[in-house]
Amino acid sequence: MRDARAKNTDATMRRVDAVVGLTARLAVRSGRRRRPAPPVDRDLRLVVADVRAEAPDVAGVTLVGAGPLPGWRPGAHLDVVLPSGLVRQYSLCGDPDRRDEYRIAVRRIGPGSSEVHALRPGTPLTVRGPRNAFPFVAAPRYLFLAGGIGITPLAAMARAATSDWRLIHTGRDRASLPLSRDLDPRRVVLRPDDEHGGPPTAAELLDDLTPGTTVYCCGPPPLIDAVRRAMPAGQPFHAERFSPPPIRGGRPFTLGLRDGTEIAVPADRSALDALLAVRPDVAYSCRQGFCGTCHVGLLGGGTEHDTAAPGRTALCVGRATGEHVIVDL
Repeated sequence: MRDARAKNTDATMRRVDAVVGLTARLAVRSGRRRRPAPPVDRDLRLVVADVRAEAPDVAGVTLVGAGPLPGWRPGAHLDVVLPSGLVRQYSLCGDPDRRDEYRIAVRRIGPGSSEVHALRPGTPLTVRGPRNAFPFVAAPRYLFLAGGIGITPLAAMARAATSDWRLIHTGRDRASLPLSRDLDPRRVVLRPDDEHGGPPTAAELLDDLTPGTTVYCCGPPPLIDAVRRAMPAGQPFHAERFSPPPIRGGRPFTLGLRDGTEIAVPADRSALDALLAVRPDVAYSCRQGFCGTCHVGLLGGGTEHDTAAPGRTALCVGRATGEHVIVDL
């Protein structure tokens, strides 16, 4: 009886081995026939539906697509591919509940923004996103502090806020303060410099700040830095700047390229700044590390203050941990 059971067990195991072997061979053959997965196209093809003046030097642009657009949350931005090929990031400033359009507002301050101001209805545009590097968190109360065109993400936050909020919009004069007039006037304070003898102090902006109020600030670096320093300890504070953060406590290092070129990077400049003096065609966009345009492979050395994936570095913010770093350029 024992021999019979052993024979039956051996026969069963041989059948199992045969099935496993056949399955493995079929899997290999199937894998050989399988075509590589096509790359994912994350671009959105949109059309300019409207361009209007939000302020003397600010163009408001409405973009539409062939159907409902991907949803977004306040604080999100689009990567906009301009007709020249330049890529620029612009905060969404419309109503997040509207899935039929995206709205951006752009102040004329350089080549990219000049292209936006030249757009006309019917112009096709490619955008990527929306992406959010400035998330809007739930809170019992909000204080929004906007400096000039820094109103763009905060306008969307104010529209979405379901709890108590107020907004202070600063700028050189009333004409230069776009978008905030479209919000609840009972909650908005326009604070033009020319009517008050200059820009407000951080203490003035934070006057009457109650405990538990979450502060969102967007605008020029001096505004953000001053408010950050004046914030009470433990008070929630979120900020987004529209220009690169200043380099503090930086150390000089050498940036090496594949061909052996070595570029000196001063303590107060980014690797991107130094590289552009030698390679002016290097692609870049946000200069704050998050857009990915200037992320390149890291061939030697280490970096800090970086935002790129492992094995890569963001030229605009990454700094060498030692004296030398080599990149795949």
